[in-house]
Amino acid sequence: MIEVTDLVKVYQTKKGEVTGVDHVSLTVNKGEIFGIVGYSGAGKSSLLRCLNLLEAPTSGEIKIDGVSLTALGKKELRTARQKIGMIFQHFYLVSSKTVFENVAFALKAAYKSKTEIDTRVTDLLEMVGLSDKRDVYPSQLSGGQKQRVGIARALANNPSVLLCDEATSALDPSTTKSILSLLKKINQELGLTIVLITHEMEVVKEICDRMAVMQDGRIVEEGPVYDLFANPANELTKEFINTILQFDLPDHLLTSSKGKIVKIHFRGAIAEESVISDALQKFQVKGNILHGKIEYIKETPLGIFIMELTGDMAEVEKAIQYITSRTESLEVIRDAA
Repeated sequence: MIEVTDLVKVYQTKKGEVTGVDHVSLTVNKGEIFGIVGYSGAGKSSLLRCLNLLEAPTSGEIKIDGVSLTALGKKELRTARQKIGMIFQHFYLVSSKTVFENVAFALKAAYKSKTEIDTRVTDLLEMVGLSDKRDVYPSQLSGGQKQRVGIARALANNPSVLLCDEATSALDPSTTKSILSLLKKINQELGLTIVLITHEMEVVKEICDRMAVMQDGRIVEEGPVYDLFANPANELTKEFINTILQFDLPDHLLTSSKGKIVKIHFRGAIAEESVISDALQKFQVKGNILHGKIEYIKETPLGIFIMELTGDMAEVEKAIQYITSRTESLEVIRDAA
Protein backbone atom coordinates (compact mmCIF):
# COMPACT_ATOMS: atom_id res chain seq x y z
CA MET A 1 0.00 0.00 0.00
CA ILE A 2 1.13 3.52 -0.80
CA GLU A 3 -0.04 6.35 1.46
CA VAL A 4 0.63 9.96 0.53
CA THR A 5 -0.30 12.59 3.11
CA ASP A 6 -0.40 16.35 2.45
CA LEU A 7 2.50 16.17 -0.01
CA VAL A 8 4.07 19.41 -1.25
CA LYS A 9 6.91 19.83 -3.73
CA VAL A 10 8.18 23.36 -4.40
CA TYR A 11 10.90 24.10 -6.96
CA GLN A 12 13.21 27.09 -6.73
CA THR A 13 13.64 28.77 -10.12
CA LYS A 14 15.15 32.00 -11.38
CA LYS A 15 11.64 33.43 -11.57
CA GLY A 16 10.81 32.37 -8.03
CA GLU A 17 9.07 29.42 -6.43
CA VAL A 18 7.01 27.00 -8.51
CA THR A 19 4.73 24.51 -6.80
CA GLY A 20 4.79 21.17 -8.59
CA VAL A 21 2.72 19.20 -6.05
CA ASP A 22 0.24 21.13 -3.95
CA HIS A 23 -0.98 19.41 -0.77
CA VAL A 24 -1.79 16.04 -2.34
CA SER A 25 -3.12 13.14 -0.28
CA LEU A 26 -4.00 9.75 -1.76
CA THR A 27 -3.92 6.03 -1.05
CA VAL A 28 -2.99 3.32 -3.56
CA ASN A 29 -4.16 -0.09 -2.41
CA LYS A 30 -1.88 -3.09 -2.44
CA GLY A 31 -2.00 -4.97 -5.73
CA GLU A 32 -4.00 -2.41 -7.72
CA ILE A 33 -3.11 -0.48 -10.85
CA PHE A 34 -3.55 3.22 -10.18
CA GLY A 35 -3.45 5.83 -12.94
CA ILE A 36 -2.57 9.51 -12.55
CA VAL A 37 -3.84 11.60 -15.46
CA GLY A 38 -3.11 15.18 -16.39
CA TYR A 39 -1.77 17.48 -19.07
CA SER A 40 1.88 18.57 -19.19
CA GLY A 41 2.69 20.72 -16.18
CA ALA A 42 -0.10 19.27 -14.05
CA GLY A 43 2.40 17.89 -11.54
CA LYS A 44 1.93 14.19 -12.17
CA SER A 45 5.61 13.48 -12.92
CA SER A 46 6.67 15.42 -9.83
CA LEU A 47 4.25 13.39 -7.73
CA LEU A 48 5.45 10.09 -9.18
CA ARG A 49 9.11 10.93 -8.58
CA CYS A 50 8.33 11.89 -5.01
CA LEU A 51 6.94 8.39 -4.37
CA ASN A 52 10.45 6.90 -4.38
CA LEU A 53 12.12 10.16 -3.33
CA LEU A 54 13.90 10.73 -6.62
CA GLU A 55 12.43 14.15 -5.88
CA ALA A 56 12.68 15.11 -2.22
CA PRO A 57 9.30 16.46 -1.05
CA THR A 58 9.22 19.93 0.46
CA SER A 59 6.78 18.66 3.08
CA GLY A 60 4.34 15.84 3.70
CA GLU A 61 4.74 12.10 4.20
CA ILE A 62 5.06 9.05 1.92
CA LYS A 63 4.54 5.57 3.31
CA ILE A 64 5.01 2.33 1.37
CA ASP A 65 3.88 -0.84 3.10
CA GLY A 66 3.77 1.09 6.36
CA VAL A 67 7.35 2.42 6.11
CA SER A 68 7.69 6.21 6.05
CA LEU A 69 10.24 6.87 3.29
CA THR A 70 10.44 10.53 4.23
CA ALA A 71 11.75 9.57 7.68
CA LEU A 72 14.54 7.25 6.46
CA GLY A 73 18.25 8.01 6.41
CA LYS A 74 20.25 7.70 3.18
CA LYS A 75 21.34 4.09 3.76
CA GLU A 76 17.87 2.89 4.73
CA LEU A 77 16.35 4.76 1.79
CA ARG A 78 18.70 3.04 -0.67
CA THR A 79 17.54 -0.32 0.68
CA ALA A 80 13.88 0.69 0.53
CA ARG A 81 14.21 1.87 -3.06
CA GLN A 82 15.22 -1.63 -4.16
CA LYS A 83 11.59 -2.59 -3.59
CA ILE A 84 10.35 0.23 -5.84
CA GLY A 85 10.89 -0.40 -9.55
CA MET A 86 10.57 2.35 -12.13
CA ILE A 87 10.19 2.43 -15.91
CA PHE A 88 10.54 5.51 -18.08
CA GLN A 89 9.19 6.96 -21.31
CA HIS A 90 12.61 7.01 -22.99
CA PHE A 91 13.87 3.66 -21.62
CA TYR A 92 17.31 4.94 -20.42
CA LEU A 93 19.17 1.79 -21.41
CA VAL A 94 22.97 1.75 -21.47
CA SER A 95 23.79 1.58 -25.18
CA SER A 96 27.18 -0.08 -24.65
CA LYS A 97 25.67 -2.93 -22.60
CA THR A 98 23.75 -5.96 -23.85
CA VAL A 99 20.16 -6.66 -22.88
CA PHE A 100 21.42 -9.13 -20.27
CA GLU A 101 23.85 -6.58 -18.83
CA ASN A 102 21.21 -3.84 -18.69
CA VAL A 103 18.87 -6.04 -16.67
CA ALA A 104 21.70 -7.32 -14.48
CA PHE A 105 22.78 -3.80 -13.50
CA ALA A 106 20.36 -3.45 -10.58
CA LEU A 107 21.26 -6.90 -9.29
CA LYS A 108 24.96 -6.08 -9.29
CA ALA A 109 24.19 -2.90 -7.38
CA ALA A 110 22.43 -5.09 -4.81
CA TYR A 111 25.57 -7.28 -4.55
CA LYS A 112 23.94 -10.46 -5.86
CA SER A 113 26.17 -13.39 -6.81
CA LYS A 114 26.94 -14.25 -10.42
CA THR A 115 24.75 -17.37 -10.18
CA GLU A 116 21.85 -15.42 -8.71
CA ILE A 117 22.18 -12.77 -11.40
CA ASP A 118 22.27 -15.28 -14.25
CA THR A 119 19.21 -17.15 -12.96
CA ARG A 120 17.21 -14.02 -12.22
CA VAL A 121 17.95 -12.26 -15.52
CA THR A 122 17.16 -15.42 -17.49
CA ASP A 123 13.79 -15.69 -15.74
CA LEU A 124 13.01 -12.02 -16.28
CA LEU A 125 13.83 -12.09 -19.98
CA GLU A 126 11.53 -15.07 -20.39
CA MET A 127 8.78 -13.20 -18.52
CA VAL A 128 8.97 -10.19 -20.83
CA GLY A 129 9.39 -12.27 -24.00
CA LEU A 130 13.01 -11.42 -24.78
CA SER A 131 14.88 -14.66 -24.12
CA ASP A 132 16.28 -14.58 -27.64
CA LYS A 133 17.61 -11.01 -27.23
CA ARG A 134 19.85 -11.44 -24.20
CA ASP A 135 23.11 -10.81 -26.07
CA VAL A 136 22.01 -8.00 -28.40
CA TYR A 137 22.44 -4.27 -27.83
CA PRO A 138 19.69 -1.64 -27.40
CA SER A 139 20.32 -0.19 -30.86
CA GLN A 140 19.18 -3.51 -32.34
CA LEU A 141 15.82 -3.40 -30.54
CA SER A 142 12.47 -1.86 -31.41
CA GLY A 143 10.86 0.66 -29.07
CA GLY A 144 8.58 -1.98 -27.58
CA GLN A 145 11.50 -4.34 -27.01
CA LYS A 146 13.47 -1.58 -25.30
CA GLN A 147 10.58 -0.95 -22.94
CA ARG A 148 10.38 -4.66 -22.18
CA VAL A 149 14.05 -4.51 -21.18
CA GLY A 150 13.20 -1.53 -18.99
CA ILE A 151 10.40 -3.51 -17.34
CA ALA A 152 12.67 -6.51 -16.75
CA ARG A 153 15.30 -4.22 -15.21
CA ALA A 154 12.70 -2.61 -12.95
CA LEU A 155 11.58 -6.04 -11.73
CA ALA A 156 15.11 -7.33 -11.04
CA ASN A 157 15.05 -6.91 -7.25
CA ASN A 158 11.51 -8.26 -6.77
CA PRO A 159 9.89 -4.90 -6.02
CA SER A 160 6.49 -4.59 -4.40
CA VAL A 161 5.76 -1.35 -6.28
CA LEU A 162 6.29 -0.44 -9.95
CA LEU A 163 6.21 3.23 -10.99
CA CYS A 164 5.60 3.96 -14.69
CA ASP A 165 6.51 7.41 -16.00
CA GLU A 166 4.64 7.82 -19.33
CA ALA A 167 5.81 4.29 -20.15
CA THR A 168 3.87 3.98 -23.42
CA SER A 169 3.69 7.52 -24.81
CA ALA A 170 6.72 6.98 -27.09
CA LEU A 171 5.21 3.82 -28.59
CA ASP A 172 2.79 3.18 -31.44
CA PRO A 173 -0.77 1.99 -30.58
CA SER A 174 -0.11 -1.69 -31.32
CA THR A 175 3.07 -1.77 -29.24
CA THR A 176 1.34 0.19 -26.47
CA LYS A 177 -1.34 -2.50 -26.29
CA SER A 178 1.26 -5.26 -25.96
CA ILE A 179 3.12 -3.39 -23.18
CA LEU A 180 -0.14 -2.79 -21.30
CA SER A 181 -0.95 -6.50 -21.58
CA LEU A 182 2.47 -7.27 -20.13
CA LEU A 183 1.90 -4.87 -17.22
CA LYS A 184 -1.49 -6.49 -16.53
CA LYS A 185 0.15 -9.91 -16.57
CA ILE A 186 2.84 -8.75 -14.12
CA ASN A 187 0.23 -7.20 -11.85
CA GLN A 188 -1.85 -10.38 -11.79
CA GLU A 189 0.96 -12.91 -11.50
CA LEU A 190 3.21 -11.05 -9.07
CA GLY A 191 0.60 -9.08 -7.13
CA LEU A 192 2.59 -5.95 -7.89
CA THR A 193 1.18 -2.52 -7.08
CA ILE A 194 1.51 -0.34 -10.18
CA VAL A 195 1.27 3.45 -10.35
CA LEU A 196 1.37 4.95 -13.82
CA ILE A 197 1.13 8.49 -15.09
CA THR A 198 -0.22 9.27 -18.53
CA HIS A 199 -2.15 11.77 -20.59
CA GLU A 200 -3.70 8.96 -22.64
CA MET A 201 -7.14 7.89 -21.44
CA GLU A 202 -6.93 4.72 -23.54
CA VAL A 203 -4.14 3.56 -21.23
CA VAL A 204 -6.23 4.22 -18.12
CA LYS A 205 -9.29 2.56 -19.65
CA GLU A 206 -7.29 -0.51 -20.59
CA ILE A 207 -5.63 -1.48 -17.31
CA CYS A 208 -6.28 0.84 -14.33
CA ASP A 209 -8.49 -0.02 -11.37
CA ARG A 210 -8.62 3.52 -9.98
CA MET A 211 -7.41 6.89 -11.19
CA ALA A 212 -6.73 10.46 -10.12
CA VAL A 213 -6.91 13.55 -12.33
CA MET A 214 -4.35 16.28 -11.63
CA GLN A 215 -4.39 19.98 -12.47
CA ASP A 216 -2.05 22.71 -11.21
CA GLY A 217 -0.39 20.34 -8.75
CA ARG A 218 -3.64 19.22 -7.13
CA ILE A 219 -5.89 16.18 -7.47
CA VAL A 220 -9.22 17.47 -8.76
CA GLU A 221 -11.02 14.11 -8.95
CA GLU A 222 -10.30 10.56 -7.88
CA GLY A 223 -12.12 7.24 -7.92
CA PRO A 224 -12.68 3.90 -9.66
CA VAL A 225 -12.00 4.21 -13.39
CA TYR A 226 -15.45 3.00 -14.41
CA ASP A 227 -17.20 5.48 -12.11
CA LEU A 228 -15.21 8.41 -13.48
CA PHE A 229 -15.84 7.36 -17.07
CA ALA A 230 -19.54 6.84 -16.43
CA ASN A 231 -20.15 9.94 -14.30
CA PRO A 232 -17.29 12.48 -14.26
CA ALA A 233 -17.87 15.48 -12.00
CA ASN A 234 -14.90 17.75 -12.69
CA GLU A 235 -14.71 19.67 -15.99
CA LEU A 236 -11.13 18.51 -16.66
CA THR A 237 -12.14 14.89 -16.08
CA LYS A 238 -15.01 15.34 -18.52
CA GLU A 239 -12.56 16.75 -21.06
CA PHE A 240 -10.33 13.70 -20.77
CA ILE A 241 -13.27 11.27 -20.89
CA ASN A 242 -14.62 13.01 -23.98
CA THR A 243 -11.45 12.12 -25.90
CA ILE A 244 -12.78 8.56 -25.89
CA LEU A 245 -16.55 8.75 -25.44
CA GLN A 246 -17.60 12.04 -27.03
CA PHE A 247 -18.68 12.46 -30.62
CA ASP A 248 -19.97 15.53 -32.42
CA LEU A 249 -22.89 15.30 -34.80
CA PRO A 250 -22.81 17.15 -38.13
CA ASP A 251 -24.89 20.35 -37.99
CA HIS A 252 -27.23 19.20 -40.74
CA LEU A 253 -28.40 16.27 -38.59
CA LEU A 254 -29.33 18.62 -35.77
CA THR A 255 -31.03 21.24 -37.94
CA SER A 256 -33.00 18.74 -40.04
CA SER A 257 -34.40 16.85 -37.05
CA LYS A 258 -38.19 16.63 -36.88
CA GLY A 259 -38.39 15.14 -33.39
CA LYS A 260 -36.25 14.91 -30.29
CA ILE A 261 -32.56 14.03 -30.30
CA VAL A 262 -31.50 12.30 -27.10
CA LYS A 263 -28.20 11.11 -25.68
CA ILE A 264 -28.41 7.93 -23.62
CA HIS A 265 -25.77 6.45 -21.34
CA PHE A 266 -25.86 2.69 -20.75
CA ARG A 267 -23.88 1.68 -17.68
CA GLY A 268 -22.92 -1.80 -16.58
CA ALA A 269 -25.14 -4.76 -17.47
CA ILE A 270 -27.87 -2.51 -18.91
CA ALA A 271 -25.52 -1.78 -21.84
CA GLU A 272 -26.07 -5.34 -23.02
CA GLU A 273 -29.89 -5.24 -22.73
CA SER A 274 -32.34 -4.40 -25.52
CA VAL A 275 -33.61 -1.13 -24.00
CA ILE A 276 -33.99 0.77 -27.28
CA SER A 277 -35.62 -2.16 -29.05
CA ASP A 278 -38.06 -2.63 -26.17
CA ALA A 279 -39.00 1.07 -26.21
CA LEU A 280 -39.67 1.10 -29.96
CA GLN A 281 -41.93 -1.94 -29.64
CA LYS A 282 -43.87 -0.58 -26.65
CA PHE A 283 -44.60 2.89 -28.04
CA GLN A 284 -45.70 4.32 -31.38
CA VAL A 285 -42.40 6.03 -32.14
CA LYS A 286 -39.65 5.73 -34.69
CA GLY A 287 -36.02 5.68 -33.64
CA ASN A 288 -33.08 6.69 -35.81
CA ILE A 289 -29.67 6.01 -34.27
CA LEU A 290 -27.34 8.84 -35.26
CA HIS A 291 -24.25 7.73 -33.39
CA GLY A 292 -23.24 5.22 -30.77
CA LYS A 293 -20.53 3.06 -29.27
CA ILE A 294 -19.86 0.72 -26.38
CA GLU A 295 -16.53 0.82 -24.59
CA TYR A 296 -15.37 -1.92 -22.25
CA ILE A 297 -13.63 -0.59 -19.14
CA LYS A 298 -11.99 -3.42 -17.21
CA GLU A 299 -14.41 -5.70 -19.10
CA THR A 300 -17.49 -3.76 -17.89
CA PRO A 301 -19.51 -2.17 -20.72
CA LEU A 302 -20.25 1.55 -20.94
CA GLY A 303 -22.37 2.65 -23.89
CA ILE A 304 -23.39 6.02 -25.32
CA PHE A 305 -26.02 6.37 -28.03
CA ILE A 306 -27.42 9.45 -29.74
CA MET A 307 -30.73 8.92 -31.48
CA GLU A 308 -33.68 10.79 -32.93
CA LEU A 309 -37.17 9.92 -31.70
CA THR A 310 -40.12 10.94 -33.90
CA GLY A 311 -43.85 10.37 -33.86
CA ASP A 312 -46.78 11.48 -31.72
CA MET A 313 -45.26 13.69 -29.02
CA ALA A 314 -47.18 11.98 -26.24
CA GLU A 315 -45.77 8.64 -27.36
CA VAL A 316 -42.28 10.12 -27.69
CA GLU A 317 -42.51 11.40 -24.10
CA LYS A 318 -43.60 7.96 -22.90
CA ALA A 319 -40.65 6.38 -24.71
CA ILE A 320 -38.27 8.89 -23.14
CA GLN A 321 -39.65 8.21 -19.67
CA TYR A 322 -39.36 4.46 -20.26
CA ILE A 323 -35.75 4.67 -21.46
CA THR A 324 -34.86 6.99 -18.57
CA SER A 325 -36.36 4.55 -16.06
CA ARG A 326 -34.24 1.71 -17.51
CA THR A 327 -30.97 3.60 -17.92
CA GLU A 328 -31.23 6.43 -15.36
CA SER A 329 -29.32 8.58 -17.83
CA LEU A 330 -31.04 10.31 -20.75
CA GLU A 331 -30.43 13.85 -21.97
CA VAL A 332 -32.52 15.67 -24.59
CA ILE A 333 -29.96 17.56 -26.66
CA ARG A 334 -32.40 18.95 -29.26
CA ASP A 335 -36.17 19.30 -29.33
CA ALA A 336 -37.53 20.21 -32.77
CA ALA A 337 -41.10 19.25 -31.92
